[in-house]
Amino acid sequence: MSRTCVVAAGGTGGHMFPAEALARELTARGWRVVLATDSRGEAYAHAFPAEERLALDAATGRGPIGMAKAGVAILKGVLKARTALKRLDAAVVVGFGGYPSAPALLAALSQKRPTLLHEQNAVLGRTNRWLAPYVGAVAASFPNLQKVPHGMGTTIELIGNPVRPDIRALFERPFAAPVDGGPVHVVVTGGSQGARILAETTPLALAALPEAIRARLTVAQQARPESLEAARQIYLEAGIKAEVAPFFRDMAARLADAHLLIGRAGASTCSELAVAGLPSLLIPLKIAMDDHQRFNAQSLADAGGAVVMLEDEVTVGAMTAALEPLLSNPARLAGMSAGARSAALPDATARLADMVEAAA
Repeated sequence: MSRTCVVAAGGTGGHMFPAEALARELTARGWRVVLATDSRGEAYAHAFPAEERLALDAATGRGPIGMAKAGVAILKGVLKARTALKRLDAAVVVGFGGYPSAPALLAALSQKRPTLLHEQNAVLGRTNRWLAPYVGAVAASFPNLQKVPHGMGTTIELIGNPVRPDIRALFERPFAAPVDGGPVHVVVTGGSQGARILAETTPLALAALPEAIRARLTVAQQARPESLEAARQIYLEAGIKAEVAPFFRDMAARLADAHLLIGRAGASTCSELAVAGLPSLLIPLKIAMDDHQRFNAQSLADAGGAVVMLEDEVTVGAMTAALEPLLSNPARLAGMSAGARSAALPDATARLADMVEAAA
C-alpha cells in the first residue's frame, strides 16, 4: 500500500516550486502526496501533483489583537491538520516554510509523526527558524545557512534546492566562452520586487560600454511593461542587439546560450546559475527578509561564480565598471563558469526524496 507524504508550503513561488519538485519525485517512487497550503499557495499549485489538498490558512498580525487572531488561526489549522493526518495515516510531513506550513508540522509533531524541513534560502525563514529545533532534520540549500537557533541539535543536511528538469539538463553542458569577434550573450532578469533598478540601470550601463564590446552584445532582458519601451530605445541608440519582453518562456534555452546573467539573488536563481554553470552579476534585493538574498549571492561569489553589487552601490557608472572586465575577458567568464558549477547541487530533488523515505 502506498505511503502518504504531506507537503506543507506557504503561499509564494519560492516555497511552492521546490515542494512541487519533491511531490513529482515522490509520486514517481509510488508515494501518495497531499498538499497543505493556503489560498495564496493555490495560485502556484495548478499543476501540483497532489491527490488531495488541505487548506490551512495561518493568519499573521501585529500588536496584541493581531497576534491573538494569528494564534487562533494557527490553533484552528493545527486541529484541522491533526484530523487530516490521522485520516490519511501520514507517514511523514515535510515543511517548506511560510506561515501556512506551521499548522501541518505542529500537528505532526503533536502526533509524533516524522517531520522534515527544507529551507530554500541561505537564511532560515521565520517559520522554519521557529520549528527547526523540533523536527527530525533540516535540508539546507546553501552551505552558509544563517539564523540557525543556538544549540539546535537537529540534523542539518546540505542537499541543495530543487531545480526544473530543463535547467538540470544544463549541468551536463560545457560552458562555451565568447570567441574573438563573436557574439556575447547577456541575459537580464528581474524579480517581482524592486525590479526597476535592473530594468532602468542595466540598459544604460551596457550602453556605456566601449563600442567594441557593445557591437558584440546580444541582450535578452525581462522587464515590466512600463519599462519595455525605454529599455528598447536605449539599446537601439547604443547599437546593441536586444530583445526586451515581460517574460521568456524558453529561459532554459536562453541560459544555455548565455555568457553572463545580470539579476537578483533569489534562492531559485542562485541554484539554477550554479547548476547551469553560468557566470553572473548579482544585485541582492535590499528589502529581502533578513537580507537573505545577500547570503544567497555570497555562496556563489565565494565559489568564484558571481560578482555581487549591493543595491546601495548600484549606479550606471559602477555597473559599467563591473561589467567591462567581465564581458571583455572570455577566460574570466570561463573561470566563473567553473566556479559556479563547483557550487552546484544538481540532485537536490532526489536527495530530498531520499531524506523523506529515510525519515518514514
